Amino acid sequence: MSICLAAGALVISLGASEITLSWRHSVQKSLWEEVWQETPEGLVITEARIEGSGAGMDPPDGAKLVEGFWRWKPNLPALPDVVMRRSSATADWRICVESRCRSLDELLPADADPVVMKACG
Repeated sequence: MSICLAAGALVISLGASEITLSWRHSVQKSLWEEVWQETPEGLVITEARIEGSGAGMDPPDGAKLVEGFWRWKPNLPALPDVVMRRSSATADWRICVESRCRSLDELLPADADPVVMKACG
């Protein structure tokens, strides 16, 4: 099992069934991270965490402040894919696999948009 990134005809495997997707909010500059896992039902978000709140980034009820991040488990069904849009107005998405983090532009051409995260297969 592995999670892939697709941009047009280009598809790359991340070589892992669990990844952390992160980005910085365009206004607040707070770090937002989501842990995604491939399952037989699709992609499941197992944890979300943000460094702070404000500008539409308020943590939900039940979130806990741990090591500087508000953390919670979103109540979402498995998804077949996750579409990521890219903008030159913000820093690029980051993908972390087993604590090794890379900017999306290290994995795909900078003009690849949208990028779709999905189960390989």
